[in-house]
Amino acid sequence: MNLNLKKYTLNLKHTFSISRESHDSQDTLIVSLSSENCTGYGEATSNPYYGISCESMISEIEGIRREIESCDFHNTEDFYSFIASRGLSNFALCALDLAAHDLYGKIIGKPLYEIWGTSIENYPVTNYTIGLDTVDKMVAKIKEKPWPIYKIKLGTDNDVAIIKELRKHTNAIFRIDANCAWTANETIHNAPLLKDLGVEFLEQPLKADDWEGMEKVIHQSVLPVIADESCIEEGDVEKCWLHFNGINIKLTKCGGLTPALRMIDKARELGLKVMVGCMTESTVGISAIAQLLPKLDYVDMDGAMLLAEDIAAGVQIKEKGRVIFPGINGSGIELFK
Repeated sequence: MNLNLKKYTLNLKHTFSISRESHDSQDTLIVSLSSENCTGYGEATSNPYYGISCESMISEIEGIRREIESCDFHNTEDFYSFIASRGLSNFALCALDLAAHDLYGKIIGKPLYEIWGTSIENYPVTNYTIGLDTVDKMVAKIKEKPWPIYKIKLGTDNDVAIIKELRKHTNAIFRIDANCAWTANETIHNAPLLKDLGVEFLEQPLKADDWEGMEKVIHQSVLPVIADESCIEEGDVEKCWLHFNGINIKLTKCGGLTPALRMIDKARELGLKVMVGCMTESTVGISAIAQLLPKLDYVDMDGAMLLAEDIAAGVQIKEKGRVIFPGINGSGIELFK
């Protein structure tokens, strides 16, 4: 098997801000795995919040390059067991695992959703994210991109007022992501006001380790609450039970499609709603997420829609959230350059 690593800097259409950071571009690592005249592609973005850079991922993967290239690739499960035993970060694992899944599907001639026994006849519509900004700029972004569901990034002293103003300009469903910026009391206070403004659920309002606060929220909030920063890896799913109504799985944070599939099964077992989210990533990562659509209640896969220019072809998201799956197998990815 041949391994190739390449760093890209993805420029964004607009400055993207959340409660703790802002950026105009996103560094991302694309991993290519080739075997049997097929090439699979995987992706993982850099993330300063988790101490991950493209350089750190490249260093990790280069450290086991010879082992990867000498690996006898038969299936994704065995490959994941092999790389997971090498001490890599979840971000590096994700890039390799996504590439392995894309490669495997291309080798056997099936898209991943078909390999998993699911149908793409019904799937949730992705939200479109409106980053934290001045109200005027947030309104402008909504007008620029009419969409049925918006995820609104919050984390200010005027969050309810922001939603009141945005509501004047669209009848779309709102989802709120405070990215750990609220307290339990703020969440409980804001929830009924936001529900009246057409908000569907709240995502990660409290700090990731504020389990006591979340126990209070889950019993008193009139809106469902979805875990993000509190649900990183497989073991976190059970911890979120009785503290959240659902979980948002990020492939980069959990380590790829292999653990994500297990997390989905565990969440279903516990009666939790399931969402998969994205970073500001290219169509490489988004196409992998799309393979999971039939298994999900909610999805946030707008990362490539936020880019000024993409680097790959694959799954396409059209008007009103309609998804077009490519004729190519695996995750359906072709790299432009």
